[in-house]
Amino acid sequence: MFRYLIAAAFLMFTTHLAFAGMQQRQGWVVVPTSHDYATLTKRVKTAAARQNLGVVSQASATIGAKKVLNRTIPGNTVIGLYHPRFAVPMLEASVAAGIEAPIRVYVTENADKTATLSYKTPSHVFSPYMGEGGEKLKTLAAELDAVFEALATEVAAN
Repeated sequence: MFRYLIAAAFLMFTTHLAFAGMQQRQGWVVVPTSHDYATLTKRVKTAAARQNLGVVSQASATIGAKKVLNRTIPGNTVIGLYHPRFAVPMLEASVAAGIEAPIRVYVTENADKTATLSYKTPSHVFSPYMGEGGEKLKTLAAELDAVFEALATEVAAN
């Protein structure tokens, strides 16, 4: 009987996780917010401008699914953020690291109509290039970590 209770509790827990939205992963920052998807997407762009980051790219599976497949899916947008003040020293440290720019943030809509901001930390993104990029790339990644942390804090605030 005890085994069945444990199995039922495990099933309830894992089922809850399947509907809990974005999960924490190694090297990621996951920030649930009280904002809806559209608002959070706008807040990312506004905060990026305040952090002196440019919106370099934007892709939305939500828009693509609606336009191409005529399907409605929960809000889902990837926004690439960067600035030449980071690009130049990054490339001086490691040309190969250039493939990782821009740094992407991910806005996802949750089942309760709130939205979550997620991103891989720049230090995690650039970690494969640290051997060749040395201290210059490590310092740049740490600076970018602070910029993206400030952006996430601003975006999530009420």
